[in-house]
Amino acid sequence: MTDFILVRHGETEWHAENRYAGLTDVALTGRGEEQAAALADWAATARLDAVWCSPLSRARRTAAPAAAACGLSPHVDERLYEVDFGRGEGLTKAEMRRRFPDELAAFLADPVGHHLPGGEDPRAAALRAADCLADIARAHPDGRVLIVAHSTLVRVLLCHLLGIPLADYRRVFPQLLNGALTELRLRDGQAALLRLNAPATPAPLSTPLR
Repeated sequence: MTDFILVRHGETEWHAENRYAGLTDVALTGRGEEQAAALADWAATARLDAVWCSPLSRARRTAAPAAAACGLSPHVDERLYEVDFGRGEGLTKAEMRRRFPDELAAFLADPVGHHLPGGEDPRAAALRAADCLADIARAHPDGRVLIVAHSTLVRVLLCHLLGIPLADYRRVFPQLLNGALTELRLRDGQAALLRLNAPATPAPLSTPLR
């Protein structure tokens, strides 16, 4: 049994305008840095065995303080990159509607069957992320592992592992809060969602974690 704590990186400079940030390396805001610090405070009491993160700086800068608080070095894995949004990269939804209205309408109706033009198929993204978690679970069969990654990647991963149709990822998981904790347990190839969007609050030392 391996428990994963999945965390979306801290707030970025594109957050306020709700711009789609896939593979673009967008910096954290001051609030994002504060969220990383809060995650580190939580991590200090979380009894983590490992910390993994996406290569993008917003994820690495969020993961680094948490790893340091545990005396760990974060592992960076390319399978934890955000989904590539193709022509939607860096745009707001209103800007996409002006540039490619038909493709955006199809995406909003079915984000998997009609993913953003030029972007990555969410099914492929879910598979690479699940492959990464399977490897980590083999390395930490009784472990508790922090993963710092990205909103869309985590949502399609949750759907994939929980048996929810991927096309419903925007409806079932409409929002993943920056710096919040989503906990998933993998046991014998089966997944269970333990909590979603929980605040990163340090646990009392006497609180059992498993």
